[in-house]
Amino acid sequence: MSNHCSDSELIQQFMAGKHSGIVKLIKRHKDKVFSYILINVKNHQLAEDVFQDTFYKVIDSLKAGKYKDEGRFASWVMRIAHNLIIDHYRKENKLRTVSNSDNEDYDLFNTPKFSEKNIESRIIESQISLDIKKLVNELPDEQREIIILRHYVGMSFKEIADHTGVSINTALGRMRYALINLRRLIKEKDLILTNF
Repeated sequence: MSNHCSDSELIQQFMAGKHSGIVKLIKRHKDKVFSYILINVKNHQLAEDVFQDTFYKVIDSLKAGKYKDEGRFASWVMRIAHNLIIDHYRKENKLRTVSNSDNEDYDLFNTPKFSEKNIESRIIESQISLDIKKLVNELPDEQREIIILRHYVGMSFKEIADHTGVSINTALGRMRYALINLRRLIKEKDLILTNF
């Protein structure tokens, strides 16, 4: 019976003192979250460490009442994992860049994996800059999530739609608005980006 509990019900069980609730939540989402982390860090041991840290933070946040249940537990966990990955690379001072010269860096988007010549990729490629990473963090949650899943994780729009529980058209729409907002933020902040 408890295997058929929703995420919300398992969270309520955990909050009521039943530790089995969080154990079941971790088991339910482990593969998806771990895969996401491993794709980003490309190191199995590091991925395990980040995965553990993610669920420590999930547990602490649940206990502190920081999770507002909107039926999007998996997305919330993925956002925590993403932030921990970013924190790791900041600490290591190598936020997915390779140096070209003293002051020039290439963004993660400018790698062969992300160089498909479709419209959104061309737009992203034309905005190569470390500043883009900061701007992505300023986007609304749903738009930030789709940029991360599409360009950092490499999911198809069908996979994104399945993962986030929305239609493909909604996923495409969110990507469109995310790119519009990125261009607006670039203009507002008067950023000069290479190849733009």
